[in-house]
Amino acid sequence: MTEDSAKERILCAAEALFAESGFDATPTSRIAERAGVPKGLVHYYFRHKSDLLAALVERLPDERIEPAVVVVPGDLVGSLRRLVRELDHRFSRSLGLSHLLWREADTHHVVRDALHERFQVLVRQVRAVILAATGGGVPAADVDRASGLLARAVSHRHATARHSDDDLPAEFDGELTFIAEALSPARAPAVTPPTPPRRDFGASAAGREDGALPS
Repeated sequence: MTEDSAKERILCAAEALFAESGFDATPTSRIAERAGVPKGLVHYYFRHKSDLLAALVERLPDERIEPAVVVVPGDLVGSLRRLVRELDHRFSRSLGLSHLLWREADTHHVVRDALHERFQVLVRQVRAVILAATGGGVPAADVDRASGLLARAVSHRHATARHSDDDLPAEFDGELTFIAEALSPARAPAVTPPTPPRRDFGASAAGREDGALPS
């Protein structure tokens, strides 16, 4: 048994058992038994049981996507759809793991911190797509808000979906359209208030040679 294959078997066993029984209720002895390795080998590769959780985060799909792969300049809603579709495709193979890790993040800071870092990557990913699709003609504050909202929505979908063919992340095309329209550079022209008529005080003060205001 090679080192890589032993670690992979341990991680596969840990993922399956954590999903079945939860992290706290799964002793390392059960992980070793499921993996078919000595218990000491589990501790050799993963000094603390929480290190297994951190390693499982690394098994999540890479969510970094080059904007050029999904962006069509001038088509923001289409670009966002393609981005979400690509992310869904990548995560569809690990929905069970994603759900497991988000569940354990509630009580284990190792997972929470790792997932937070991935979330920040996703926010930057969405932001890059918005900027590339709009040509940078949207206020930065609006781009930041939209990026955070969409990243949260995508993360929530992947965290709550289960690993089955009939329970993929729910579609939210309406939300994508709403965000795209809210960021549209086209704005209604500002309405200039009418200028009040100018009073000719000189004329109204008939009989006053200097045109000064009456006292």
